[in-house]
Amino acid sequence: MRVHPMWDAYPELKEDLIRVLQVIESHIRIHDQAIEQRIRKYINTSGKMLRPAYTILCSEIGPEPDKERAIAAAAAVQCLHMATLIHDDVIDQSDTRHGQKTFNAEYGNKVAIYAGDYLFSLTFSILGPYASESSVPRLSFKQIEADKILAGELEQLHAQYRTPASVKHYLSQISGKTAQLFAISCYAGAGVGKSSQSDASHAWNMGHDIGMAFQIIDDILDYQGTQNVLGKPVMNDFRSGIYTLPVRIAMMAEPEFFRPLLDKKGNLTENDLTAVQEAIARNHGIEKAMDLARKYTRKALKEMDALPSGGYKKVLNRLSRSLLERKM
Repeated sequence: MRVHPMWDAYPELKEDLIRVLQVIESHIRIHDQAIEQRIRKYINTSGKMLRPAYTILCSEIGPEPDKERAIAAAAAVQCLHMATLIHDDVIDQSDTRHGQKTFNAEYGNKVAIYAGDYLFSLTFSILGPYASESSVPRLSFKQIEADKILAGELEQLHAQYRTPASVKHYLSQISGKTAQLFAISCYAGAGVGKSSQSDASHAWNMGHDIGMAFQIIDDILDYQGTQNVLGKPVMNDFRSGIYTLPVRIAMMAEPEFFRPLLDKKGNLTENDLTAVQEAIARNHGIEKAMDLARKYTRKALKEMDALPSGGYKKVLNRLSRSLLERKM
């Protein structure tokens, strides 16, 4: 059972995240052994596990932290996140994620959707033993608001290959697609520790702003990284007709330049992609996107400052700042 090497710098959190994976694995029961083994493999190669880490850290906000319930809540959050990733890959028709073949590439869309739905169902299976506890209404993820996550995904699907709207519209999209689940993760953790409603609200807002900064950085890396580092093709979003912040900034400055490129949809050449990167550079798309990511990080740290004192805050601060500096 392994977690991402980044957690070597946080040994206590690393052990907790390993326990999160163990809880998830202990709930998996599928008749089709091939699919079960593939899901188990997916669970153990499912990225950095940031969201469950935030759940665990935020469980120490309240006066009654409970590690067992925190691990369960973190496992539920991770299952929800993995389910959205699998469905996202189906929507985007992605072939790889974290350097591995996606479910849809390996088994087709029908099996991938089944696997995603199964992981979503595990969210409630894991939380079941705690259903009678007073913290569970708060664990219901602020009335779950999973509809906003779905709305963000659907909005991205409907906007595929279309001339993008404003930066404000982009921020609305990623608020639903990414920031919502970070917010849920922090809020669920605060509920586990029976924090006050005021502190839980600060945790929610902090998670939301961290998620916004995280997604903006992720979108920047799509134009800066390499396939070996990203685990997916460079400029994969643009190839797929998903126009994120760096390229939107350039598009707003040079709409005529981009119009014929958008008309090509998925039939872009390497020269076309190079031209897009050059347009982003001359319009300072990366720099302006980074400025916005920094703004959301500052907002998150301000919400963090309002939380009660404790050792967890130092780790929260360190982890959140490191996300802004990441290269993958």
